[in-house]
Amino acid sequence: MMNRRTFLKGGTAASALLAATRYLPADPLGLPIGCQTYPVRKTINTDFAGTMKGLRAAGFTQIELCSPYGYSDFSSLQQYKPQELRRMLNDWGIGCVSAHWAPKELFEKADQSIAYAKDFGMTQMAVAALGPFNYKGTETVDDVKRYVEPFNAFAEKAHAAGIVALLHNEGFVSAYIDGKPVYDMMIALLNPETTSLQFQVSTMQQGYDPVAYFNKYPGRFRSMHCQDWVKDPSTKSGFRQVPLGKGVVDWKAVFAAAKTAGVKNYFVELEEDPALMPPSVPYLKSLNV
Repeated sequence: MMNRRTFLKGGTAASALLAATRYLPADPLGLPIGCQTYPVRKTINTDFAGTMKGLRAAGFTQIELCSPYGYSDFSSLQQYKPQELRRMLNDWGIGCVSAHWAPKELFEKADQSIAYAKDFGMTQMAVAALGPFNYKGTETVDDVKRYVEPFNAFAEKAHAAGIVALLHNEGFVSAYIDGKPVYDMMIALLNPETTSLQFQVSTMQQGYDPVAYFNKYPGRFRSMHCQDWVKDPSTKSGFRQVPLGKGVVDWKAVFAAAKTAGVKNYFVELEEDPALMPPSVPYLKSLNV
């Protein structure tokens, strides 16, 4: 597991910055600068308001949540009704159209999960992986089909409610079987009428190039998670995360391909140290594509 530290503590200073900066369009792609909230999950459970105000003060105007019922670190949000959560975020100048959900929520409690997202006003429901997150390497092509089938079934229900089901590519999704990428196998099996894709940029480390995938599958990608890193042999993974624009990723090429692919939103997600996320904002604002 990666080491994760706490983010901005408290929101008093942050709240003073809210009035002047609310939902401003930003480059690249003319889309709001977003962030995934998983990196700040510890402070969400203890100080949701302060954490959100800190993100907003840093320049994030869009967030992607995680389900309060499927992610224990978000369980404190169960005290709010979905419409109430949406109003709170709106008051702080933050939009939210998407969240990540645990597989069991989507496959065993689809109706309840879809109803929650609908009441909140979300238009996207994502799952981090299909199949085991820590895969063994003994999985087969038949396993790929077995993992995709329930997601297609869920996506059909979500589509009927006006919600797009998103497949995020971590865990087994980014594995290989006999040298062939599982990701491509799953994309071929997913129903393009009811599902979309969310690209995890850090899977470049496993050989999954976002530019290549955006160009190969135009119209299939709705979203992406943005990480940047440098090589660091002192770490277990061999990589260390850094703010966007300070690492190895060619963001101009990534966002140019994302534009062609039809990506509608993107979220900065730097789990190793959430304090790296705010310094990513000025770079994104300066990046013209």
